[in-house]
Amino acid sequence: MRVGTPGFVPERLVEARAARRVQSMKELALMLGVSPSSVSRWETGKQAPEADALTELAKVLRVRREFFLRPVFDSPRPMFYRKLVSTLKRDREYQTSQVSWLHEISHVLQHYVDFPELNIPDVLGGASYSQLRDEDIEDIAGELRSHWQLGDGPCTNVVAVLEKIGCVVGSIEMGTSKLDGVCSWSKSEDRPHILLSTDKMNLPRRQMDAAHELGHSVLHRNVSAKALRDDLPEIERQAFRFASAFLMPQTTYVPEVPNFSLAGLLSLKERWRVSVKAQVKRLVDLEIIPQDHATQLYKTYSAKGWNRQEPMDKEWAVPKPRMLHDALCLIVDSGTRSKEDLLSVEFTMHPGDIENLVNLPSGWFSKKTGDVVSLTLKTDTSRETGAPAGGSVIPFSRRESS
Repeated sequence: MRVGTPGFVPERLVEARAARRVQSMKELALMLGVSPSSVSRWETGKQAPEADALTELAKVLRVRREFFLRPVFDSPRPMFYRKLVSTLKRDREYQTSQVSWLHEISHVLQHYVDFPELNIPDVLGGASYSQLRDEDIEDIAGELRSHWQLGDGPCTNVVAVLEKIGCVVGSIEMGTSKLDGVCSWSKSEDRPHILLSTDKMNLPRRQMDAAHELGHSVLHRNVSAKALRDDLPEIERQAFRFASAFLMPQTTYVPEVPNFSLAGLLSLKERWRVSVKAQVKRLVDLEIIPQDHATQLYKTYSAKGWNRQEPMDKEWAVPKPRMLHDALCLIVDSGTRSKEDLLSVEFTMHPGDIENLVNLPSGWFSKKTGDVVSLTLKTDTSRETGAPAGGSVIPFSRRESS
């Protein structure tokens, strides 16, 4: 990089443009009033923007100037997208940027807050996902339920389970129905970061999406980017099989099925919190009902208009991730860091983006802090960037979601 602002990170400009859904360098150039070749040089690292141009970039893309001077939070492991082939490139890039920002938020908060230790055992024992049989996936789902002491009955809040075992979970509106969720392992933290969609959301869908991403975290931790590209259908099928086995254990769910009709499956939906459609697929996978019977059920299902919305979908609140939300509140309410400090020293993205990703109320950062909560603080470790040495770390215990 020959001239311009020292320390400028080109990848951060690419990330910010994706986060704002600016589709091309030409479009960004028009917004800035510069030539497309200037933006191209900035993004490719051939030249860094001058100070005035950097200020304008920050203004247009709604980030702090320091955003472009900090490293990208990426991972050598691939990101698991749903429906990768049919998804628009700009939607995938937007989602990628949001996952990176989720990594960054988590990284900042863990300087102050002790997150739960990661509790995902190595269930493959060195084997490859490609060696897994369906019965292996069924066994793994059951073993993990036992390991996490979930019992064999309905698991009605998978999001709470994810956070309890040390996964970082965020949720955001994706702006497309083709992206349900995404999972990425953090390089710096070595824990899964899961971003769930809120588009057209209901409880059964949230349950299945969360369990699906848990399946990727468990089964596909070491899958390469090439394997993901080459074998995506099988990798997705395995994650769905795991999610179904996790939510509907064969030994307990199947004996409760009163009959193989839509009415019978609907009667189980209230207890198991799983959609009727997912139940039909589960029974087919277990070879309990033949495919032709399932096809007839799907036809009747469609005729009833259940593809748009099943009965009971709107009756339950959708569980939201709590860990990052509660961690931020602890940091501020304890007086460890003020909201102003967090925005001016730690975070480089817009406060609205942080609020959105961690389920804080809109405008939370601009509202006056309430009464200070008395907490016991550990003496800290020094920081590499941001907080000065001698800060504090809050021992964090997440509330169990009901």
